[in-house]
Amino acid sequence: MLGDSLLTPPYGIYEPTILCAQRTVKVGLGYRQGMTIDVTEETFETEVLARSAVGPVLAYLWTPRSEACIAFAQVLDEIIADTQGKVLLAKINVDDNPGIVQAFRVQAVPAMFALRDGSIMAEFQGPLGEAAVRQFVEQMLPTATQEHISALLNRGDEQSLTEVLEIEPGHETAIVSLATILTARGEGEAALALLARVPETENVRKAAAAARLSLRPQDDYDHQLGQLLELVKTDDEARQQFVDILEVMGLEDSRTAGWRKKLTMRLY
Repeated sequence: MLGDSLLTPPYGIYEPTILCAQRTVKVGLGYRQGMTIDVTEETFETEVLARSAVGPVLAYLWTPRSEACIAFAQVLDEIIADTQGKVLLAKINVDDNPGIVQAFRVQAVPAMFALRDGSIMAEFQGPLGEAAVRQFVEQMLPTATQEHISALLNRGDEQSLTEVLEIEPGHETAIVSLATILTARGEGEAALALLARVPETENVRKAAAAARLSLRPQDDYDHQLGQLLELVKTDDEARQQFVDILEVMGLEDSRTAGWRKKLTMRLY
Protein backbone atom coordinates (compact mmCIF):
# COMPACT_ATOMS: atom_id res chain seq x y z
CA MET A 1 0.00 0.00 0.00
CA LEU A 2 1.01 3.62 -0.47
CA GLY A 3 1.51 5.34 2.87
CA ASP A 4 -1.04 7.62 4.49
CA SER A 5 1.38 10.53 4.87
CA LEU A 6 0.19 13.87 3.57
CA LEU A 7 2.47 15.52 1.06
CA THR A 8 2.70 19.15 0.11
CA PRO A 9 2.65 18.94 -3.72
CA PRO A 10 6.20 19.53 -5.04
CA TYR A 11 5.11 19.27 -8.66
CA GLY A 12 4.90 22.10 -11.14
CA ILE A 13 1.89 22.76 -13.39
CA TYR A 14 2.38 23.48 -17.06
CA GLU A 15 -0.51 25.77 -17.93
CA PRO A 16 0.10 26.40 -21.65
CA THR A 17 -2.00 23.98 -23.69
CA ILE A 18 0.75 22.16 -25.53
CA LEU A 19 -1.45 19.70 -27.38
CA CYS A 20 -3.56 20.89 -30.29
CA ALA A 21 -4.37 24.41 -29.19
CA GLN A 22 -7.52 24.51 -31.35
CA ARG A 23 -9.21 21.76 -29.34
CA THR A 24 -12.18 22.67 -27.17
CA VAL A 25 -11.18 22.10 -23.55
CA LYS A 26 -13.89 20.47 -21.46
CA VAL A 27 -14.13 20.57 -17.70
CA GLY A 28 -13.13 17.20 -16.30
CA LEU A 29 -11.61 14.17 -17.99
CA GLY A 30 -13.08 11.93 -20.64
CA TYR A 31 -13.88 8.28 -20.01
CA ARG A 32 -13.83 5.34 -22.39
CA GLN A 33 -15.42 2.20 -21.00
CA GLY A 34 -12.92 -0.61 -20.50
CA MET A 35 -9.85 1.35 -21.56
CA THR A 36 -9.85 4.26 -19.07
CA ILE A 37 -10.31 4.16 -15.32
CA ASP A 38 -10.00 6.66 -12.47
CA VAL A 39 -7.64 5.46 -9.75
CA THR A 40 -7.18 6.44 -6.10
CA GLU A 41 -4.69 5.42 -3.45
CA GLU A 42 -7.21 2.84 -2.24
CA THR A 43 -7.52 1.20 -5.66
CA PHE A 44 -3.97 1.71 -6.94
CA GLU A 45 -2.68 -1.73 -6.02
CA THR A 46 -5.54 -3.65 -7.63
CA GLU A 47 -6.30 -1.36 -10.58
CA VAL A 48 -2.73 -0.45 -11.58
CA LEU A 49 -0.11 -2.79 -10.13
CA ALA A 50 -2.16 -5.99 -10.35
CA ARG A 51 -3.56 -5.22 -13.81
CA SER A 52 -0.07 -4.40 -15.10
CA ALA A 53 0.76 -8.08 -14.60
CA VAL A 54 -1.53 -9.01 -17.49
CA GLY A 55 -1.03 -6.02 -19.76
CA PRO A 56 0.53 -2.55 -20.03
CA VAL A 57 -0.96 0.24 -17.92
CA LEU A 58 -0.39 3.94 -18.56
CA ALA A 59 -0.69 5.94 -15.34
CA TYR A 60 -1.62 9.54 -16.14
CA LEU A 61 -1.16 11.98 -13.26
CA TRP A 62 -3.05 15.24 -13.64
CA THR A 63 -4.79 18.06 -11.81
CA PRO A 64 -8.18 19.60 -12.66
CA ARG A 65 -6.63 23.00 -11.89
CA SER A 66 -4.69 22.83 -15.15
CA GLU A 67 -6.34 23.26 -18.57
CA ALA A 68 -3.20 21.76 -20.09
CA CYS A 69 -3.77 18.55 -18.11
CA ILE A 70 -7.39 18.37 -19.27
CA ALA A 71 -6.44 18.93 -22.91
CA PHE A 72 -3.65 16.40 -22.58
CA ALA A 73 -6.15 13.82 -21.28
CA GLN A 74 -8.40 14.28 -24.30
CA VAL A 75 -5.49 13.47 -26.59
CA LEU A 76 -4.57 10.45 -24.46
CA ASP A 77 -8.14 9.14 -24.64
CA GLU A 78 -7.99 9.13 -28.44
CA ILE A 79 -4.54 7.53 -28.57
CA ILE A 80 -5.49 4.85 -26.03
CA ALA A 81 -8.68 4.12 -28.03
CA ASP A 82 -6.47 3.48 -31.07
CA THR A 83 -4.73 0.67 -29.18
CA GLN A 84 -8.06 -1.22 -29.20
CA GLY A 85 -7.88 -2.18 -25.55
CA LYS A 86 -4.24 -3.26 -25.53
CA VAL A 87 -3.23 -0.44 -23.15
CA LEU A 88 -5.19 0.58 -20.06
CA LEU A 89 -5.21 4.28 -19.14
CA ALA A 90 -5.32 4.91 -15.37
CA LYS A 91 -6.04 8.56 -14.49
CA ILE A 92 -4.86 9.80 -11.10
CA ASN A 93 -5.76 13.21 -9.66
CA VAL A 94 -2.61 14.35 -7.86
CA ASP A 95 -4.55 16.74 -5.63
CA ASP A 96 -6.53 13.87 -4.09
CA ASN A 97 -3.77 11.23 -4.02
CA PRO A 98 -0.55 12.62 -2.48
CA GLY A 99 0.69 9.13 -1.66
CA ILE A 100 0.82 8.21 -5.35
CA VAL A 101 2.59 11.50 -6.10
CA GLN A 102 5.22 10.53 -3.55
CA ALA A 103 5.52 6.96 -4.82
CA PHE A 104 6.14 8.13 -8.40
CA ARG A 105 8.29 11.09 -7.28
CA VAL A 106 6.26 13.40 -9.46
CA GLN A 107 7.87 16.78 -10.05
CA ALA A 108 5.56 18.15 -12.76
CA VAL A 109 2.16 17.46 -14.26
CA PRO A 110 0.93 16.29 -16.66
CA ALA A 111 3.01 13.16 -16.10
CA MET A 112 2.88 9.68 -17.66
CA PHE A 113 4.26 6.39 -16.34
CA ALA A 114 4.20 3.20 -18.41
CA LEU A 115 3.90 0.13 -16.19
CA ARG A 116 4.28 -3.57 -16.88
CA ASP A 117 4.48 -6.37 -14.30
CA GLY A 118 4.40 -3.82 -11.49
CA SER A 119 7.47 -1.96 -12.75
CA ILE A 120 7.91 1.36 -14.53
CA MET A 121 8.94 0.80 -18.15
CA ALA A 122 9.19 4.46 -19.09
CA GLU A 123 8.05 7.85 -17.84
CA PHE A 124 7.67 11.46 -18.89
CA GLN A 125 6.86 14.53 -16.83
CA GLY A 126 5.87 17.89 -18.25
CA PRO A 127 4.78 18.99 -21.73
CA LEU A 128 4.96 16.57 -24.65
CA GLY A 129 3.69 16.96 -28.22
CA GLU A 130 0.96 14.72 -29.64
CA ALA A 131 3.30 12.81 -31.96
CA ALA A 132 5.66 12.11 -29.07
CA VAL A 133 2.75 10.98 -26.87
CA ARG A 134 1.58 8.59 -29.57
CA GLN A 135 5.10 7.17 -29.90
CA PHE A 136 5.32 6.81 -26.11
CA VAL A 137 2.08 4.78 -26.06
CA GLU A 138 2.98 2.71 -29.13
CA GLN A 139 6.18 1.60 -27.40
CA MET A 140 3.99 0.13 -24.67
CA LEU A 141 2.07 -2.14 -27.01
CA PRO A 142 2.60 -5.81 -26.18
CA THR A 143 4.47 -8.16 -28.46
CA ALA A 144 2.71 -11.19 -29.94
CA THR A 145 4.18 -13.35 -27.16
CA GLN A 146 3.01 -10.94 -24.46
CA GLU A 147 -0.47 -10.90 -25.96
CA HIS A 148 -0.52 -14.68 -25.96
CA ILE A 149 0.56 -14.76 -22.31
CA SER A 150 -2.13 -12.22 -21.38
CA ALA A 151 -4.78 -14.34 -23.08
CA LEU A 152 -3.62 -17.42 -21.18
CA LEU A 153 -3.62 -15.54 -17.87
CA ASN A 154 -7.14 -14.30 -18.53
CA ARG A 155 -8.29 -17.89 -18.98
CA GLY A 156 -6.72 -18.74 -15.63
CA ASP A 157 -7.14 -22.52 -15.83
CA GLU A 158 -4.37 -24.92 -14.89
CA GLN A 159 -3.45 -25.85 -18.46
CA SER A 160 -3.21 -22.20 -19.54
CA LEU A 161 -1.11 -21.23 -16.52
CA THR A 162 1.22 -24.15 -17.15
CA GLU A 163 1.63 -22.98 -20.74
CA VAL A 164 2.57 -19.50 -19.49
CA LEU A 165 5.34 -21.02 -17.39
CA GLU A 166 6.63 -22.95 -20.37
CA ILE A 167 7.08 -19.61 -22.13
CA GLU A 168 8.23 -17.63 -19.10
CA PRO A 169 9.24 -19.91 -16.20
CA GLY A 170 9.49 -17.08 -13.67
CA HIS A 171 6.15 -15.38 -14.35
CA GLU A 172 4.98 -14.48 -10.84
CA THR A 173 1.29 -14.04 -11.60
CA ALA A 174 1.07 -17.45 -13.28
CA ILE A 175 3.02 -19.10 -10.47
CA VAL A 176 0.84 -17.61 -7.72
CA SER A 177 -2.37 -18.49 -9.58
CA LEU A 178 -1.24 -22.04 -10.26
CA ALA A 179 -0.05 -22.47 -6.66
CA THR A 180 -3.50 -21.37 -5.48
CA ILE A 181 -5.10 -24.05 -7.66
CA LEU A 182 -2.70 -26.69 -6.30
CA THR A 183 -3.37 -25.65 -2.70
CA ALA A 184 -7.14 -25.86 -3.20
CA ARG A 185 -6.65 -29.36 -4.59
CA GLY A 186 -4.73 -30.44 -1.52
CA GLU A 187 -1.27 -30.30 -3.12
CA GLY A 188 0.36 -27.86 -0.71
CA GLU A 189 3.87 -29.27 -1.09
CA ALA A 190 3.74 -28.87 -4.87
CA ALA A 191 2.45 -25.31 -4.43
CA LEU A 192 5.34 -24.41 -2.11
CA ALA A 193 7.88 -25.88 -4.53
CA LEU A 194 6.40 -23.80 -7.32
CA LEU A 195 6.38 -20.59 -5.26
CA ALA A 196 10.06 -21.12 -4.37
CA ARG A 197 10.91 -20.32 -7.99
CA VAL A 198 10.18 -16.60 -7.58
CA PRO A 199 11.31 -13.89 -5.11
CA GLU A 200 9.02 -13.24 -2.16
CA THR A 201 6.39 -10.55 -2.68
CA GLU A 202 3.14 -9.92 -0.83
CA ASN A 203 1.19 -12.17 -3.20
CA VAL A 204 3.81 -14.91 -3.07
CA ARG A 205 3.94 -14.72 0.73
CA LYS A 206 0.16 -15.03 1.04
CA ALA A 207 0.03 -17.96 -1.37
CA ALA A 208 2.85 -19.70 0.51
CA ALA A 209 1.12 -19.12 3.84
CA ALA A 210 -2.09 -20.65 2.47
CA ALA A 211 -0.14 -23.64 1.12
CA ARG A 212 1.60 -24.26 4.44
CA LEU A 213 -1.67 -24.01 6.33
CA SER A 214 -3.29 -26.50 3.97
CA LEU A 215 -0.77 -29.08 5.17
CA ARG A 216 -2.01 -28.72 8.75
CA PRO A 217 -5.37 -29.70 10.24
CA GLN A 218 -7.88 -26.87 9.80
CA ASP A 219 -9.38 -25.32 12.91
CA ASP A 220 -10.85 -22.06 14.16
CA TYR A 221 -8.23 -19.31 13.74
CA ASP A 222 -8.86 -17.77 17.16
CA HIS A 223 -8.46 -21.13 18.82
CA GLN A 224 -5.25 -21.90 16.93
CA LEU A 225 -3.76 -18.46 17.56
CA GLY A 226 -4.58 -18.66 21.25
CA GLN A 227 -2.71 -21.94 21.58
CA LEU A 228 0.23 -20.83 19.46
CA LEU A 229 0.63 -17.57 21.37
CA GLU A 230 1.87 -19.53 24.36
CA LEU A 231 4.69 -21.02 22.28
CA VAL A 232 5.82 -18.26 19.88
CA LYS A 233 8.65 -16.90 22.00
CA THR A 234 10.57 -20.17 22.16
CA ASP A 235 9.22 -22.23 19.25
CA ASP A 236 10.18 -21.07 15.73
CA GLU A 237 7.68 -23.40 14.06
CA ALA A 238 4.85 -22.13 16.25
CA ARG A 239 5.81 -18.55 15.49
CA GLN A 240 5.82 -19.27 11.74
CA GLN A 241 2.42 -20.93 11.94
CA PHE A 242 1.07 -17.94 13.90
CA VAL A 243 2.34 -15.55 11.19
CA ASP A 244 0.96 -17.78 8.43
CA ILE A 245 -2.52 -17.65 9.95
CA LEU A 246 -2.34 -13.85 10.14
CA GLU A 247 -1.26 -13.69 6.50
CA VAL A 248 -4.23 -15.76 5.42
CA MET A 249 -6.64 -13.75 7.59
CA GLY A 250 -5.35 -10.55 5.98
CA LEU A 251 -5.63 -6.95 7.14
CA GLU A 252 -9.30 -6.90 6.16
CA ASP A 253 -10.08 -9.31 9.02
CA SER A 254 -10.96 -7.21 12.07
CA ARG A 255 -9.20 -9.71 14.36
CA THR A 256 -5.80 -9.45 12.69
CA ALA A 257 -4.64 -6.20 14.31
CA GLY A 258 -5.44 -7.50 17.77
CA TRP A 259 -3.58 -10.76 17.28
CA ARG A 260 -0.58 -8.90 15.82
CA LYS A 261 -0.49 -6.72 18.91
CA LYS A 262 -0.61 -9.78 21.16
CA LEU A 263 2.24 -11.38 19.21
CA THR A 264 4.39 -8.25 19.54
CA MET A 265 3.75 -8.02 23.28
CA ARG A 266 4.61 -11.68 23.76
CA LEU A 267 7.85 -11.48 21.75
CA TYR A 268 9.15 -8.18 23.11
